[in-house]
Amino acid sequence: MGQAAAADAGERVLELQARIRAMQGSRLEERRLPAQDAIAELLPGGALMTGAAYTVSGSMTLLQGMLAGVSAAGGWCAVVGMPDFGVEAAAAAGVDLDRLVLVPHPGKQWWPALSTLVEIMTAVAVRPSSRPASGDLARLTGKLRQHESVLLVDGMWPGARASLTGAGGTVAGIGTGHGLLTSRQLAVDVTDRTGRIHRRHVDVDERGMLAPESRERPALVRQLHTG
Repeated sequence: MGQAAAADAGERVLELQARIRAMQGSRLEERRLPAQDAIAELLPGGALMTGAAYTVSGSMTLLQGMLAGVSAAGGWCAVVGMPDFGVEAAAAAGVDLDRLVLVPHPGKQWWPALSTLVEIMTAVAVRPSSRPASGDLARLTGKLRQHESVLLVDGMWPGARASLTGAGGTVAGIGTGHGLLTSRQLAVDVTDRTGRIHRRHVDVDERGMLAPESRERPALVRQLHTG
């Protein structure tokens, strides 16, 4: 091979490598779902990753905040097996009710409902009523990846990318426990795949909207034990 041919081959290799890197970058970007700023600060990688499962417990506000980011970007959301999921609170948190599907009482059919919804929804939240079989779990994981959806589980779930747990917090406002409540702060324990636990805080306004923790805190009213 002459020098000119070798140089030409080298240029083609470099061009091919650049194309591969560009394709990988776009695929990684496609697998990231938008999240509210407060939620992004909690998540490993700063976003929800499609094809992954996350556990979210101890705070309905936290779960609704995670759905709100997906909903605000035009995604469809579903909630399975959560009769206590408040639609008014969800709407106040930023969830578009026109793109929300509720299956509050699936009973023993919770798994078929979940398996179907992950194929057509961007994000699905579920409260399992039983432990899925390993084979079913593997098939569902494949569906999550194939359809680029995200699973949010209120409960234990093998292989979760991260676990977010509401760990109480504080409320604040005008007066000493008898005035107008202006905001509250939610403590969140984030457990990553290595098992390490990190304590984070997010602010919650009177509507239920989440925001990154503010350095300026109003007068403390009382401690909370739930989110």
